[in-house]
Amino acid sequence: MKTRLLPLAILLLGAASAWAQDKPAALPAWENLTAEQRELLIAPVRERWNADPASRARLMEHARRWQSMTPEQRARARHGVKRFEVMNPEQQRQARALFSHTATMTDEQRKQFFQQWKAMTPEQRRDWIDRQPSQPETQRRGR
Repeated sequence: MKTRLLPLAILLLGAASAWAQDKPAALPAWENLTAEQRELLIAPVRERWNADPASRARLMEHARRWQSMTPEQRARARHGVKRFEVMNPEQQRQARALFSHTATMTDEQRKQFFQQWKAMTPEQRRDWIDRQPSQPETQRRGR
């Protein structure tokens, strides 16, 4: 019995070793990053900041709002962005219209709106979306 388990144990150890080597090394806290690593992380923000001076106020407001969010709110925001990125253009258009329309609503108003939304037919939903003002591309991307 022991001789039968030995090859299995060796195989499992080899697989565990290979898996451990595939994981990226843990990166240090910000304070322990090298100057090059920090520059690599900051460069995209600098490029966005310098590329469009008219968007700087919006970028700063986004940064302030992000800092005021709880970890749970940040996780929800990241999840929403990931969901949005995999939507097709029509789904993105619908999501933009719904978000824009409901952004300033109270929780109760939003709940009531989405009850009405669920009761609409697909045709009624398309008509509603078509009546919503569209945002310019630059405003949608925050640039």
